[in-house]
Amino acid sequence: MADVVEAGSQKLDTKFTDLELEHPVEGDITIPGASDDDVELSTLDEPVRVTVMRDFKAVGVKLFHVLYPKQSKVLLREWDLWGPLVLCTMFAMLLQDNSSSTESDKDKTGTRINAQFSEVFALLSFGAVVVALNSKLLGGVISFFQSVCVLGYCILPLVISLIICRLIMLSEDSTLLFIIRLVLVFCAFIWSTFASLAFLADSQPQHRKLLAVYPIFLFYFVIGWMIISRSAG
Repeated sequence: MADVVEAGSQKLDTKFTDLELEHPVEGDITIPGASDDDVELSTLDEPVRVTVMRDFKAVGVKLFHVLYPKQSKVLLREWDLWGPLVLCTMFAMLLQDNSSSTESDKDKTGTRINAQFSEVFALLSFGAVVVALNSKLLGGVISFFQSVCVLGYCILPLVISLIICRLIMLSEDSTLLFIIRLVLVFCAFIWSTFASLAFLADSQPQHRKLLAVYPIFLFYFVIGWMIISRSAG
């Protein structure tokens, strides 16, 4: 009996060795913001402050790459969802209407604001998920979460345009200011679309790029339209 078990174990080891030679198991876990010299860096032994600051630095680097779009793999190689979460939350908070016309509407204002925040946040999240899923189903070579990361980070130009539009709305509204807001949002829309394509263009098959680009174009167009429609009144 012992000889049978030993023979079976040797046979299993031989098969495992052959499989390992055919598909070698190797790789490393990339720590965001870590350099090649930090080979011994471990997030289990370092202080929380160091971990948080490194994550903030990694998010800042990705935001810089969105503001200066180029052929870079930073957003794909070191993807995260912290940046998209912060940008979507900021966008939903800035887009909501905080004004209440009369005192009788005071009790309804909180409910209306919460509903607006939920609607905007859900629309951004659901839109990014649908676009990323479409990209994956078309045969994209990057993962679902990498697509969501890129789409979320590339909202940054539209968030900046929304902040400027909110500041412009503090003054008296006029046709000229509306035209300025329209041009500003249009430029931000082009910027966001171009930045996302700079990271995602090479991830799609050549004969399906148009099918992948159109949902991205539509996603940012809807966001830009939300900014214009909410800041028009």
